[in-house]
Amino acid sequence: MYSTTDFKKGLKIEVEGTPYEIIEYQHFKPGKGGAMVRTKLRNFLTGRVQDITFRSGEKVGRADMEHREMQYLYREGDELIFMDQTSYEQVHVKVAAIGGKDKYLKDSQMVQVLLYQGAPLDFDLPVSIVFDVVETEPGVKGDTVSNVTKPATTETGLVVQVPIFVNIGDRIKVDTRNGEYLGRESS
Repeated sequence: MYSTTDFKKGLKIEVEGTPYEIIEYQHFKPGKGGAMVRTKLRNFLTGRVQDITFRSGEKVGRADMEHREMQYLYREGDELIFMDQTSYEQVHVKVAAIGGKDKYLKDSQMVQVLLYQGAPLDFDLPVSIVFDVVETEPGVKGDTVSNVTKPATTETGLVVQVPIFVNIGDRIKVDTRNGEYLGRESS
């Protein structure tokens, strides 16, 4: 069990049988009564964000979650297929539940899959991933105005704003937290 004093961003808790992740929290003391804790929680089952207020010192459950390293195999309809590296069991994760992270997955990539009571819910990506650029407009020689960007499509279909000197076939590093271009990688 967790107390409201244990709350921190990213903590996984269970409220009324539903797993949540704390996105934001704030301790406050109203004019009357005891202190309270306002939270923004992301429901792992639906992906929705909810505002829930707790009394200070109130206890909430610890979510029965574990991370397991798995290999991304392929996409099948509206599901992503991962393989557990120890048991070779294949698990399916719904694309709708992961909030657009599927564009960062490359075939055979290793990720940490989040399991809730043994069922896969979500996965954690590394902070940055290197992609090949498969489609972009060619850069014009002499066009050197700083901070000019253009869209580039990667091998997974992710569209990233890149500087004008990036061309088809270049390898670029992308931040998975916000989808921003971080730099070019040498081959």
